[in-house]
Amino acid sequence: MLVLVTGASGFIGANVARSFLEHGYQVRALIRKQSNTIALQGTSIELAHGDLLDRESVARALEGCQALVHCAALYTFWSRDPAPIYEANVGGTRLVLEEAMKAGVGKCVYTSTVSTIHAPGDRLGAEDDWPAEEEMVGHYKRSKYRAEVEACRINNQGFPVVVVNPTAPVGPWDVKPTPTGRIVLDFIRRRVPVCIDTGMNVVDVEDVAHGHVLALEKGTPGERYILGNANLSLRQMFEMLEDVSGVPAPRWNLPMWVAVGAAHVDNFIEGSLMRREPAIPLEGLNVARKPVYVNCDKASQELGMPQSSVAQALEKAVGWFRAHSYA
Repeated sequence: MLVLVTGASGFIGANVARSFLEHGYQVRALIRKQSNTIALQGTSIELAHGDLLDRESVARALEGCQALVHCAALYTFWSRDPAPIYEANVGGTRLVLEEAMKAGVGKCVYTSTVSTIHAPGDRLGAEDDWPAEEEMVGHYKRSKYRAEVEACRINNQGFPVVVVNPTAPVGPWDVKPTPTGRIVLDFIRRRVPVCIDTGMNVVDVEDVAHGHVLALEKGTPGERYILGNANLSLRQMFEMLEDVSGVPAPRWNLPMWVAVGAAHVDNFIEGSLMRREPAIPLEGLNVARKPVYVNCDKASQELGMPQSSVAQALEKAVGWFRAHSYA
C-alpha cells in the first residue's frame, strides 16, 4: 500500500513516515522544496515537492496512493501575523482532504493535537471532551480546533477520516525543534534556571508514530484517539531529565504569575519592538496555566498503541540532540 504522509520533514511527520516504512508500507512524503530533509535521508521514502495550499501539487502527490496521513501543520506559539497559521492548519487541511476524497484514497489519518481536548475541572481529558472554540487559548490551538472540525465534516461527507490527538512527544528527529523539544534542549543547555507549576502528558514520539500506523489499520472513521502515555508535572519531567542527562534540575519554583508577567515584557520588547520570536512564549505559558492531563486508555486498548518508557524517550531525545550538535 502506498501512503502519502504530509509534514514528513517535521518531528511527528518524520517519525510517522519512518514507522510506516518499517511496517512494510510504501511511503511518499509531501514536502516543500526548501524543507530540511535530514530526518528522511537514508530511507527509501519518495519525495513529492509541493505545498498544502497548492491544489495541483497536492493532487499530483496523491496519485496512486491508497491512504493519506495528514501530519503537516504550522506548530508555533508566536507569529507576527497569525493569518498563515490559519491558512496552513485550517485551509491546508481542508484542501488536502478534499483532494484525497477526489483521488479515491481509501482512508485518512488526520493528526490533530491534545490541545483540542479540554475536560472541565480536574478530571482527566478524554476523546469525547470537545471544548467551545472560545475556550481555545491562542492562534495555534484555535487553528487546530477549526482544522479538526473540517476533518470531521469531511468524514461526515463519506470520506473516512480517523483523528489522532498526540500529547507532548519526545524523542529523535526533532530537527526544528518543536516547543516540547525546546524544553528538553534548553534543559541540557542549562538554560532552565527555575521550574513553574504545570504539567503535561508526555509520550515517546516513536509510540506516537506507531499509533498512526495502528489508527490507519484499526481506527474507526469519525473517532478520535489520544496518543499519549504519562501525566507528569514539569518538576517530574525535569527530574527524569536530570537522571538521563546528568544536568541538575532547577531547585527553585517560579510562581506562574511571575512567569506570565515576564513573558508579557519579553513579548513587548522582543516581539513588538525587535520583531523577533520572544525567548519566553506568552501563548505557551497561557496554555500551561492548567496542566494538560489526559486518559490514554482508548488508543492502547482499541488500537494496541505501545506505552514505552517516557524516561527512555527523554534519554533518546537528549542523545539525539547531543549527537547532532544541538547541545
